[in-house]
Order: sequence, then C-alpha cells, then structure tokens
Amino acid sequence: MDWSDRIGRRIRLRDLHILLAVAEQGSMTKASAKLAISHPVVSKTISELEQTLGVQLFDRNSQGVELTTYGRALLKCGVNVFDEMRQGLKQIEFLADPNSGELAVGCPEILIAGMLPEIVEHFLRQYPGVRLRIIHADTGLMQFDQLRERKVELLIGRMPRPFLEDDLVSEQLLDEPFVAVGGIHSRWARRRRIELSELVDESWVLPPPDSVPGLQIAEIFHADGLAPPPVSVLTLSVQLTTTLIATGRFVGILPSSVAQFSAQRVGLKVLPVKVPALRYSVAIITVKNRTPSPLAKLFIDSARAIAKATSVRPIRRG
Repeated sequence: MDWSDRIGRRIRLRDLHILLAVAEQGSMTKASAKLAISHPVVSKTISELEQTLGVQLFDRNSQGVELTTYGRALLKCGVNVFDEMRQGLKQIEFLADPNSGELAVGCPEILIAGMLPEIVEHFLRQYPGVRLRIIHADTGLMQFDQLRERKVELLIGRMPRPFLEDDLVSEQLLDEPFVAVGGIHSRWARRRRIELSELVDESWVLPPPDSVPGLQIAEIFHADGLAPPPVSVLTLSVQLTTTLIATGRFVGILPSSVAQFSAQRVGLKVLPVKVPALRYSVAIITVKNRTPSPLAKLFIDSARAIAKATSVRPIRRG
C-alpha cells in the first residue's frame, strides 16, 4: 500500500475513533448512539476504510459485527495512536505545570502493605499537586490486563519467573529474602535464636498452598527439611495476615520489606529465624515500545530510590 497516496491522506483520526467505538460496542447502531452521530455516517466510515485498505475489517451478522484479522490489526494500531496522543497531551500538561495531573498505578496488596506507602510519600513530597490512583492488580497471578488496556500506566509488584510476556518490559527493583514474623508481644519476640522447626506447631497464617506465594513458602519449609505446618488461617490478604500476627497468637512468613514496613504500623517483629534463601523479586512492569508519561517516569524514580534504600537496610532479627 502506498502510504502518501492511499493511507496518509485518506485515513483520519476520526475514522480510527469510529472504528474503536464499533469494535468496542460490537454494533454500528450502538456505536452511533455512543458517539452521537448517525448510523449511516458510521457505516459509511467503516466502508470507506475497507475500500481504502482493500480488506474487510468487520464480519457482519444478525447480532452485529465482529472484527476480522485485518480489523484487529488496525484496532491495535488505533489504540496505540490514541494512547501516544494521550501521553503527548500529558507531557504538554506536565511541561506547563510539573505539579499537576493524574497517574494510575497498578499494585498488589502485598506491596500496599510493604514499600508502596514509602514510594507514594517520597513522590508526593516532591509533587504534592499530583493525584495518584492506586488500582489493585496482582502481578504474581499474571494480572496484566489493566496495563495492556491502558487503565494503569505501570505495574509495581512481584515479578513472575520466568517472565514470558513479549509485549511487556520488567525492571527489577528489589530481590529480597523472606523472614519469619511474630507479634512484638508474642512469647517468641524475646528469643535471640529460633529454629524454624520450633515454630512448626504454632498457629500459622499463610497463603493458600495452591497460590504462588503459598508454593514459595512451601519451598522454604522443604528446603529446611520440614513439611509445611498445619495452618490456622489460609488467606491472600496481607492486611488480615499482619493484623492476626500482631496479636501475638500467630506467626507467619513475609518478604522482608513487607515485614519491616509493617513492623511499626501494626506491631510486627522479625524473628531471629534462619530462613532458607528463597528470594522475592519486586519489579516495575510497563508496556514495551510505549512512551511513558513524565509523571510515570518520576514515580519510577521514586520507586527506585525507595527500593535502593530498602535493599541496603539491614534486617533486624530479635
């Protein structure tokens, strides 16, 4: 296809906007209602796009329309075009006023209980006029859809291993150990040395054994020659985990940064237990070949600063 003669002069952003609406609604009638333009205009736009490109973009049926392979390819292009425009407008807004705008970040609960509050505080101290939207997304369970759909600009959380997402890019922030934790007033808090085997008969709060963190923690016990202990409470909720452990009647295993950042907030203590050296990796995940907004770049800088400070902070046991 000749770009200048057939494409560059004939396909407009308005055409792509209509294409996106039709694909999203699955119907030209619904798309025309959403866009507040007439059905004939929508139908004519799609027909002219198909004539210009020489391919069929939609299959028509009694229920509506469905994208063809060609349509999906153009849809992806259209999404990228509008996304780059949004990023450009955000950059203009930032240049006009660096202390403004909004940034959406995806994050799992375990990071919210750990280093995320420190990152947010570090970022907002420098840019107090920015509004952050923190959206739940569990990277450990491969929940990347919100990133791909541009509902968040970046994800920060557990980095899956191996990382096999060809359209995404990960940057490791932190690679840290797991630690055993108890409440600051528990009978274990005063001990100077504890073997993991001594804790087996305690009341444990752990993730379900069929979850990613549950499998990792099972590896810790196996590496120490132990079977995973009977568990009193199975949960993926970090808030529930830390709250129960803080009572002093339960023990658990957490990534070291989560334990340290939660220690003062809820009353946890890292116990003097030698835990087998299984590592927990935290990463920033973004879309490959997508221009990040200025605010996203600054937030990533704050994440790097907190991760660096966390990685050099000694783990206090006992």
